[in-house]
Amino acid sequence: MGSQRNILFIALAMVSFLLFKQWQTHTTPVAPATNQAQSSTDSTLPAPSFTDEMADPAPEAHHTASIVSVKTDVLNLSIDSVGGDVVSAKLNDYAKDFGSKERFVLLHKEGNKQYIAQSGLIGPQGIDLSSQSRPHYKVNSDSFTLADGQDELRIPMTFSANGINYTKTFILKRGSYAIDVVYDVENNSGANATVGMYAHLRQNLQDAGGSLTMPTYRGGAYSTESTRYKKYSFKNMEERNLQQNLSEGQGWVAMLEHYFASAWVPRDAQGATLYTRVVGNLGDIGVRLPNKTIANGQTGEMKSTLWVGPKLQNEMAAVAPHLELVVDYGWLWFIAKPLHWLLSMIQGVVVNWGLAIMVLTFIVRGAMYPLTKAQYTSMAKMRMLQPKLAAMRERIGDDRQRMSQEMMALYKKEKVNPLGGCLPLVLQMPIFISLYWALMESVELRHSPFFGWITDLSAQDPYYILPLLMGASMFMIQRMSPTTVTDPLQQKIMTFMPVMFTFFFLWFPSGLVLYWLVSNVVTLIQQTLIYKGLEKKGLHSK
Repeated sequence: MGSQRNILFIALAMVSFLLFKQWQTHTTPVAPATNQAQSSTDSTLPAPSFTDEMADPAPEAHHTASIVSVKTDVLNLSIDSVGGDVVSAKLNDYAKDFGSKERFVLLHKEGNKQYIAQSGLIGPQGIDLSSQSRPHYKVNSDSFTLADGQDELRIPMTFSANGINYTKTFILKRGSYAIDVVYDVENNSGANATVGMYAHLRQNLQDAGGSLTMPTYRGGAYSTESTRYKKYSFKNMEERNLQQNLSEGQGWVAMLEHYFASAWVPRDAQGATLYTRVVGNLGDIGVRLPNKTIANGQTGEMKSTLWVGPKLQNEMAAVAPHLELVVDYGWLWFIAKPLHWLLSMIQGVVVNWGLAIMVLTFIVRGAMYPLTKAQYTSMAKMRMLQPKLAAMRERIGDDRQRMSQEMMALYKKEKVNPLGGCLPLVLQMPIFISLYWALMESVELRHSPFFGWITDLSAQDPYYILPLLMGASMFMIQRMSPTTVTDPLQQKIMTFMPVMFTFFFLWFPSGLVLYWLVSNVVTLIQQTLIYKGLEKKGLHSK
């Protein structure tokens, strides 16, 4: 009965868990855009509260845009010379689809559909005052390439107005998805110049994405000194503007999707503000650095870092505190993160991610073996007491208080813990959920092959072989397990459970199904060993 109860418990827990994740993203309908930020016609300024810093429009604001192409070993960027926005980011090491020669495009701008990274200068001497007033930068080439043996690539873009020289420089490094964006403002105007930098990510409003079997998140997120990581969905943006101050300048904003992320990280920005706003069908999440006053004859610098790439935890952690938390393991992150680390270490040895999942499963289930053994032993002892408990009920009748007292006395005498069969299972569930997220959030599994027909561990099994094997292993676990169930309805439910799981797992990523299948195989092995030991002690009977 123990294994059958386990299957039912895990089924209910897993379905409830997935339904809860889906409920989080779909419970509230999108609210209409009615606040000031939403009705604004200005599509460049970061928030209405900053419009009081607007100055006269800068000259050269209406030139035809030209695109600057930038290529490194890991990125292909397109930068608009008007405003210096990153309007396209192609990831060279990641295919668009499995087997495709096309590369995955994270940032893009195609007609009304866009997902771009904007940055600019506002304030009295700002040059990015509205969507109709943005600088047309001069660039000495329309194409830049990181050459072999070159570790850093700089793309300076210059603009001059009213005696002030503005230089916007993009700095890219070999093997890095982090791009430094630096403004140098040389003031020769004869008076003080005051400017402030903003940087935001802009994307068409969408639903949260995902499905019941793979409830992934698509939307915004941010971090401050007091809040390490918090999602801020498109729905949240439409309902209210985010306003978070960075007293110490430590924080970031991001746009997330399943395996990839973009983020702006302000540098040396004590007193910066994180914000969101909605303009039409576009949502912005960004950071506004405090104004800086630059004396005549002096040069001031403002800087932010743009991350645009896969969710690589170690690399992101090096860019900003807590940026790696965009790999969202949920509330059990403290278990999932070590599991992911262990999985990565194993993969470094066995090379194949599928083999790494199998080895990790054996390690985890092996570590839990004492709990599993205690669970089956407790259930066996409880079965041995069933005749005595039945006789006790017949003798005592409906006196519940006396029945409870004598039952506890019997458990104490026989040294049986009535919760012994449940507690190990309760302790196993956090590990299962954590491993579920560790596998689902791993960009390393994207398009990673196992063997044979499993060419992508992040996609469903094209022939459904793994789900069918998983269902067969569950059925074998049921057949091996002793049972005292006599109720026909309960028997039908338990018989149907492997079928339900098989159907449910048809659409799961192959890596997750592989984990569950191997876990079932380990259970069968452990079950056989434990039952043989119990039979020798005379505790096991079917």
